Amino acid sequence: MLTVADGPDPVQWADQHREALRAAVDEHGAVMVRGLGLRDAAEVAAVFHRLVPGGLMPDREAFAARQQHSEGVYSSLKWPANQPMCMHHELSYALEFPGLLLFACLEAPGAGGVTGVADARAVLDALPGDLVRRFEDEGWLLARSYNEDVGASYEEAFGVGDRAAVEDYCRANAIEFEWQPDGELRTRQRRPAVVRHPVTGQRCWFNQVAFLNEWTIAPEIREYLVDVYGPDGLPFNTRFGNGDPIGEDVIALVNEVYEAHTLRTPWEAGDLMLVDNVSMAHSREAYEGAREILVGMAEPRRVFDLVATDQEDVR
Repeated sequence: MLTVADGPDPVQWADQHREALRAAVDEHGAVMVRGLGLRDAAEVAAVFHRLVPGGLMPDREAFAARQQHSEGVYSSLKWPANQPMCMHHELSYALEFPGLLLFACLEAPGAGGVTGVADARAVLDALPGDLVRRFEDEGWLLARSYNEDVGASYEEAFGVGDRAAVEDYCRANAIEFEWQPDGELRTRQRRPAVVRHPVTGQRCWFNQVAFLNEWTIAPEIREYLVDVYGPDGLPFNTRFGNGDPIGEDVIALVNEVYEAHTLRTPWEAGDLMLVDNVSMAHSREAYEGAREILVGMAEPRRVFDLVATDQEDVR
């Protein structure tokens, strides 16, 4: 936690402290800045752009919708307030993902809603060696079904509106696709589950195996989705890299390890937080009341640039 005194101009402060703040993220993995008093989306956008002169990334392949406030500045994902978002690395299923995440709180919830963080290196060390080896050898697989009722549509996810453009996007991003008779799109993408940090070279548990798995969905919601869409038509699900199902016990174990390594700092209005998206996983707890968190993504990385040579066959 870094506390700023005397209520400085947030944009000037960000400009003056950009390098020191980025160094703190490199050292600690995540940094919360309190006292900036961020007031609105325009001010947040100005601060984000000062902190990342290389520019912000567009949001692609999101599994739920976001509101875009300005170029590269988005709302948090539209996700039910009473349902937690388990630990994950943002867009770890994409070929290109953000190395740095920026969060700004404009309105803190009345209760809950913490954005927790967990050290991916410590999580990797705490997981059973045989499980890590399997994921390191095989990678992990994300299966998605796009429909009009649950999650992001393929138009929202890919930023394109016709089938030919969707197919071009999928081919360019190593995503297998299949159109169903009713027009529903189903995709599968295989990605590495363990990567090396681009700066330190340390091995990190890097994926969304637990968060996007069927066993992390609330039981009553999972039962409803399976009943309506069938077991192969869930909006998202994860598997081992060879296509085998991941057992409920494995998902529970991964989430238990995450919980044991989670750090939490409740939001206050005006807060800024930066997170290294490789060395730290993040989550969002259930909450009550209004909550407004803006998000920016920066420092694009290609996931297969961060794996050892013997892992590259998971593509």
